[in-house]
Amino acid sequence: MFIFTLRLFSAFFKAVTGTNPHFKVNYSSEDAYIMCENINRIFLQERVSAMGKALLIVNPSSGKEKGKTYQGKTEEVLKKRYDEVEVRLTEKAGDATEFASWASEQGFDAVIAMGGDGTLNETINGLAIHEKRPDFGFIPLGTVNDLARSVGIPLKPEKAIQALEKAKAIPMDIGRIGDQYFMNVLAIGMIAQAVDQVSVEQKTKFGSVAYFLEGLKAFNRNELLHFKLEYDEEVWEGEAALVVAGLTKSVGGMESWAPDAKIDDGYLHVIVLTKLGLLDAANMIPQLIRGNLKNSDGVVYIKTKKLTIDASGDDLSINVDGDPGPGVPAEIEVLGSHLNILAPKKSSQKRFGPFILKK
Repeated sequence: MFIFTLRLFSAFFKAVTGTNPHFKVNYSSEDAYIMCENINRIFLQERVSAMGKALLIVNPSSGKEKGKTYQGKTEEVLKKRYDEVEVRLTEKAGDATEFASWASEQGFDAVIAMGGDGTLNETINGLAIHEKRPDFGFIPLGTVNDLARSVGIPLKPEKAIQALEKAKAIPMDIGRIGDQYFMNVLAIGMIAQAVDQVSVEQKTKFGSVAYFLEGLKAFNRNELLHFKLEYDEEVWEGEAALVVAGLTKSVGGMESWAPDAKIDDGYLHVIVLTKLGLLDAANMIPQLIRGNLKNSDGVVYIKTKKLTIDASGDDLSINVDGDPGPGVPAEIEVLGSHLNILAPKKSSQKRFGPFILKK
């Protein structure tokens, strides 16, 4: 071992100084200074070459129009990780997709999105189509921020920015529905339809309360649709109020929705609520808080890699990551570990909506 160490030192010394070491003890101060400078130069060159380029995509209207407020702080952190940082501001729907796709084509090492779930979904759609994809990171500025909850990214923008400095790239599944990609969840049913009615103005003014109020109206109506789900050579068919297919544990801010779901397990976790009146919901909530929703009365649980979904009804569409998506029938599949996401060590805290639950 000692001989190996000497040989390693000798090779390193020659790389730094251009000469073989003689292992003399009394180096002059000038020799020592030159050696340190050469070592510094090599380490610095390696660090810079490993840093690469990052693109920061900012939705200035997100986070109650505070997107630009956090832009400067995020740039500062990114410049500690990357040699080059470019910034693009979105102005209209589809901009984040275009920017992310461009960054992939230009060989960027990372794309960081700052915005709500809609901005993140657009960014992922720009990355997913490419064979070589940059790392994906984000600062959550949305109303619900389910993906942040699932990977342990702090919900407060200031803390999320700090966490980005030491975040690690880890594999993450995404889903595909038709020619569209999603990062977190699909939903269809009367509650999902009601949530689609929430306007940008309502979200800006009331936050997650806007979703709650629209969902409550759907609870009161308790309308059922006829669904047909095909998966793994099996079929489930029946009446249901809501079908939710998720890639992560958090849906609608409820981190105990599918606690067994992992961001890289390769599966869709499908929850079918076959009845959902106010009384039914009251009975399910304790099970949901305990992370046991899938075993509740009136719930069907399906775990699959591919799913075909159809439903009866007029003008039905599937809600994709919180926004209206394609209609039915639709084919859905999981793309295992398709992206690398920049995430910190996961938080030990567990939330139910806005509340932190103690273990």
